Amino acid sequence: MGRIRIKDIARLADVSVGTVDRVLHGRSGVSEVSKRKVEDILKQLDYQPNMYASALASNKKYTFACLLPQHEASEYWTDVEAGIRKAIDTYSDFNIGVLISYYDPYDYHSFAQAADVVLTQGPDGVLLAPTAPQYTRPLTDELNLRAIPYIYIDSNIKEQPALAFFGQDSHRSGFFAARMLMLLAGEDAREIAIFRKINEGIVGSNQQERREIGFREYMRHHHPHCQIRELDLHAKRDTEDTQMLDEFFAQYPALKNGITFNSKAYIIGEYLQKRGRKDCNLLGYDLLQRNVDCLRQGSVFFLIAQQPVLQGFNGIKTLCEYLILKKDVPGEYFMPIDLLTKENIDFYYNR
Repeated sequence: MGRIRIKDIARLADVSVGTVDRVLHGRSGVSEVSKRKVEDILKQLDYQPNMYASALASNKKYTFACLLPQHEASEYWTDVEAGIRKAIDTYSDFNIGVLISYYDPYDYHSFAQAADVVLTQGPDGVLLAPTAPQYTRPLTDELNLRAIPYIYIDSNIKEQPALAFFGQDSHRSGFFAARMLMLLAGEDAREIAIFRKINEGIVGSNQQERREIGFREYMRHHHPHCQIRELDLHAKRDTEDTQMLDEFFAQYPALKNGITFNSKAYIIGEYLQKRGRKDCNLLGYDLLQRNVDCLRQGSVFFLIAQQPVLQGFNGIKTLCEYLILKKDVPGEYFMPIDLLTKENIDFYYNR
């Protein structure tokens, strides 16, 4: 039949155009007989109303709340926000607005306080980077109670399922990172280092913890005799990094292979440059400019990227599709585990 018009449905159901319109929009003033006639024709034709046009016509304003970790300019979350802004611009016809709140990733109480702010905003949907499951649950329980859909970004909590998740499979990413690092290190590598940023025992994200779990699983299975050294740098006292790294490398002078699961590989990379160390293989995550500079200069050998702009964009896009266009959404959408070197970074970074 081609494009199905309301007047076509009215003709087939032997009712007025106004009756069809009222049935499509769930309005009153239609007899049960007429309603059943229209619904039968809709089913026969497998008719789907144009939700895009309906959304534009409704002129309803939608407010989405975003809950993200505090960050400095040019850090990983800056790119996530760029994706969110791009989505707002792309879907501006739908009259959407976004309110962003921030929490200290090294302070669980900060997440609870920011979550309270989100709830007072009364959003139509929420995009959040969850903290530890037990501290995320009060927020997700309340959102479920209020029937407010929410989407996880960056890390997933399967025990508290969201409408959708956008991010890497953290466990598999860590497993993959271990394999790549050991390819660099060679079969005779006797020790490697894990560098963390930590504050009072808190790593700062679920994703980093799960990457490390996957990393250690690979090492247990494939390199059980390799010694894993650890250095916990203070997340809130960057001025102490150099001294701590000096002491660490003095303690393990033969150490030549390391990894960090957060987005600040540049801390180690810039230190290695400062000390003139060109014999270390360092693997890190995310395309922060300082990480990329270290990659190009050789103090970081590999970077694993996960497309944060796309994560932010898809999070808002999915809320629009679910709430406004009434579409089914993907559930889990895993970002690719992209391995970058100084040879291919230009082709990826400027994409």
